[in-house]
Amino acid sequence: MTGEPGTLPDVRLIRRNDTHRLIPSKYSDGGASVLARIAGDDAHLRDIFDLDNAANERLLAENDLLPGIGIHELVFGVPFYRIVNAAFCHAHPLGSRFNGPDRGAWYAAFELATSQAEIAFHKWVELSEVGWLEEELTYDDYRADFSGELHDIRSDDRFADCLAPDSYVASQGLAEELLQAGSLGLVYPSVRRARGTCLACFRPALVMNVRKGPTYVFRWEGRAEPIVFTTT
Repeated sequence: MTGEPGTLPDVRLIRRNDTHRLIPSKYSDGGASVLARIAGDDAHLRDIFDLDNAANERLLAENDLLPGIGIHELVFGVPFYRIVNAAFCHAHPLGSRFNGPDRGAWYAAFELATSQAEIAFHKWVELSEVGWLEEELTYDDYRADFSGELHDIRSDDRFADCLAPDSYVASQGLAEELLQAGSLGLVYPSVRRARGTCLACFRPALVMNVRKGPTYVFRWEGRAEPIVFTTT
């Protein structure tokens, strides 16, 4: 059962280097924007970027115009800061496991295989919904280090509902309570890979030493389990 309202998970000091977050390569920091492909000239490109930037949640937040997260929480001047900020500013319209639609979080896995399993599951759901069962996509592995006191629901049966495979109701409710209590984030067992461990960080400043690792190709050939390999 889920913990009673006001009952929060235990807090533990979590120190973990080389966590893995897989991000589609099309969003790679420093990469050429896909918008450049549809612009005929420099003037046209500037107009397109101005239009895109007007609705870009990360840029809105960096100008203190987004209600879910303020400029004082974002990070600047560190490697891949745009990638970090984007995770908190571009929330899914329905939210994710431990965040609502107004504010994102930095999700990462302790193990590369766990991060791959999480990506494979969620992308297959998207592909299945539109009947597109063959696809090839590339993802960049962004590694980060964490050291802080996080809430921990591993081996805590009070919050079993937060790990429901097909519902985020309980987990988003807990996340709201944690944010209101000033939580830095939480660690939890992966729902998509047995014995895997995931982390949801609520504060951009705690995503430390971000660096870009290998790029992985995910190829779906009509099955939920993709073929995964690194690019050369």
